[in-house]
Amino acid sequence: MSTSDQYVLAIDLGTSGCKVGLVSITGDVIAWAFRSIPISVVGKVGAEQKPDDWWNGFVDATQEILAKRLVPRSSIKAICTSAQGEGTIAVDKRGVALMNAVIWLDMRGGRYLEKEIGGVLSFAGYSAIKLSKWLRLCGGAPALSGKDPFGHALLIREAFPDIYEKTYKFLNVLDYFNLRLTGRFVATHDSILTSWVTDNRDINNIRYDDGLIALSGIERDKFPDLVRCTDVIGTLLPSVAELLGLPASVQVVAGAIDNTAAAIGAGTLLDYDAHLYLGSSSWIAAHVPFKKTSVIDQIGSVPCALPSRYLMMAMQSNGASNVAFLKDRIVFHDDGLIEGEPNPDVYKVLDEIAARTPAGADGAMYLPWLFGERCPVDDASLRACLFNLSIDHNRETLVKAVFEGVALNTRWMMKPVRRFLGRQLKELTVIGGGGMSNAWCQVFADVLDIRIRQPVEPMKANARGAAFIGAAGIKLIGLEEAARRVVIEKVYEPDPANRQLYDERFGIFTELHRRLTPIYRRLNASKGKPNG
Repeated sequence: MSTSDQYVLAIDLGTSGCKVGLVSITGDVIAWAFRSIPISVVGKVGAEQKPDDWWNGFVDATQEILAKRLVPRSSIKAICTSAQGEGTIAVDKRGVALMNAVIWLDMRGGRYLEKEIGGVLSFAGYSAIKLSKWLRLCGGAPALSGKDPFGHALLIREAFPDIYEKTYKFLNVLDYFNLRLTGRFVATHDSILTSWVTDNRDINNIRYDDGLIALSGIERDKFPDLVRCTDVIGTLLPSVAELLGLPASVQVVAGAIDNTAAAIGAGTLLDYDAHLYLGSSSWIAAHVPFKKTSVIDQIGSVPCALPSRYLMMAMQSNGASNVAFLKDRIVFHDDGLIEGEPNPDVYKVLDEIAARTPAGADGAMYLPWLFGERCPVDDASLRACLFNLSIDHNRETLVKAVFEGVALNTRWMMKPVRRFLGRQLKELTVIGGGGMSNAWCQVFADVLDIRIRQPVEPMKANARGAAFIGAAGIKLIGLEEAARRVVIEKVYEPDPANRQLYDERFGIFTELHRRLTPIYRRLNASKGKPNG
């Protein structure tokens, strides 16, 4: 069998749902299926998903793909997962989830951080001594909002002590999926990162640090063994192979969290070649040859799948989730007052509306902080806002304002990103579901004043990245080949006619943040507390 006739079953488990792709070693996605996954909001600032919903979505989507019989099942050589990051699942010794997964949006753990991260000599809410240790060894520190596994584990320890006592391991979303596939309790170098318990100074020798584990307040034996993203961690459990109708010899490669896989799937493997991901959350990332952290800007370079390299990550909490909110809660909100289903191509409709609506949204502005923000400010109290609406505005105005607001928020992050990298970015490759929007790509080009590259099937970049990692793990390709496999479909140049307009709007955007922040904190100061 030639290399081109071998395939990887790639799982892309995002916040909105589980996508499964049958991907060739050359990066062609020949089959694709999606199952949506609901989110449960708990006490205003809690966010959970059911692990069984993830698994059932994966099984259903995989069975749909395999039923098409596009390739012999014997040609599927590996399974590899890309998963949403910074979720936490408490499991018992049998691997059974003890409660819902606490996902990356959840801020309930924020109230329990003070004891663990505070101290006599305080800096920005942290003990200066503890912060120094986290930065020196990990390259980052626990999120003050509680939106990471560090905060999630404390939430479970303090608010659910019975669950904590029964917990055998705390697993990230990726780790849980690998457990369901193989029966092994492991974490990858990138999935364990935001537990803040690993020494990452030697990128080729990442390991747990006893001092950091002590700072976490969690027992050492509740953390899983570490593996590399490209490690083969086993073959399919016989029960899983039978369920899916796949050979039990299919190898499971450890895979990566979404930002790591996206960097591979975007084809941005060269140093400083950056991508912009537009999914439920949003980020800018680029591989770099150094470990570095900017505490003030909430940017760091972290372990990833690419050997001997770190991945610079600048993450914002809210990306295409704003467009989903616009669609589901406003334009096509199911409140029983309107009969019939919305246009199945509703995102295409919104794209067309944004494309035909003039830049500037006739003065309307949108602040996209639906669930707080992380970069360039880590502030759980921020919320979304429509500003300067008038009686002359309409749906078109609202759609354009939302598209522009997310782009302005990204521009807010660009200055610290450039400072971190020590260079100007000339272009960004846009991936994720939001990258499918031609109108949005042009808005980003104009607002950021930068060239935007749109690859073929940008929504499938994570699955493509997982497939490349899987293929590299079983020695069918080298990761460096991935960049050559990604095809750029269209390039968007910034329109000089809009430069002055967006420069002015950006100034207003940052001023609105500065002026409204005290009000947000008064309104939402208690939102980080359970039942707040």
